[in-house]
Amino acid sequence: MNFSTRLAEKLPGILPVPSHSLLRKGAVISELRFFATANHSRRLRLGLQKNKVWSLQRAELSVVTNSCIVHPATEAYAQEAIEAIKSEKVIAVPTDTLYGFACDACSLEAVNRIYEIKGRKLTSPLAICVGDVSDIKRVATTNHLPHGLLDSLLPGPVTLVLQRGESSILEKSLNPGIDTIGVRVPDSEFIREVSRGSGSVLALTSANLSGDRSSVCVNDFENLWQHCAFVYDGGLLPSGRAGSTIVDLSKVGKYKIIRPGSAKEATVAILEMYLLEEEEDC
Repeated sequence: MNFSTRLAEKLPGILPVPSHSLLRKGAVISELRFFATANHSRRLRLGLQKNKVWSLQRAELSVVTNSCIVHPATEAYAQEAIEAIKSEKVIAVPTDTLYGFACDACSLEAVNRIYEIKGRKLTSPLAICVGDVSDIKRVATTNHLPHGLLDSLLPGPVTLVLQRGESSILEKSLNPGIDTIGVRVPDSEFIREVSRGSGSVLALTSANLSGDRSSVCVNDFENLWQHCAFVYDGGLLPSGRAGSTIVDLSKVGKYKIIRPGSAKEATVAILEMYLLEEEEDC
């Protein structure tokens, strides 16, 4: 089930589930546009599933190259990935948008390793990934958001920028001097299972050298495999290289699109259904 259709089923009082009845006389044009986006997302999801099947067939046997092992991103290898995270290692994983480097966000050693691998400036913040929407309150302030908003947006291809809050479990050394944090709950079961099993939260960033194009298959960053404990192959990711839509929700009643990403239209539609207003640039 795709991102936008799942929203419609969760909020029947606000938005109807897509159907051919929308084509009746008098149907609202904005509804047609919204569900066209939903149907497009569904086609992308089906393509991802197809590509995953193909990937598992060709990656049935693990690929060993130098000091790195490439495995299929399946449940059979989730525990291995969890143990690597607990051992403060960096792994490469597929998400619902791009391939990413992941590690324990509470391990300064592992976080610094990601910066080294990417050649990334230490002043550039990392996002984090949690296994479930209910985990977000462990790392960020959410009580100012309308009830149901988080469940409508996530899991999905969206990064939410929120205030850390005094009760955040995150180390102060992660993104020092920045009082907000980008939070993801990807619609990708492998990385969510790893995050749940780690007992922590994952630092997550795109699997590429800083400034290079983003990766939609493991071969896109083959030159960096040697720096990872494991690489997990989820096949060719079909959503393109735009990455997740980044939206700042740190202010009450406001939203600001930081990066359009792959789901801007559907994300904005959800935010405005909850009566959030776009923050104007000063």
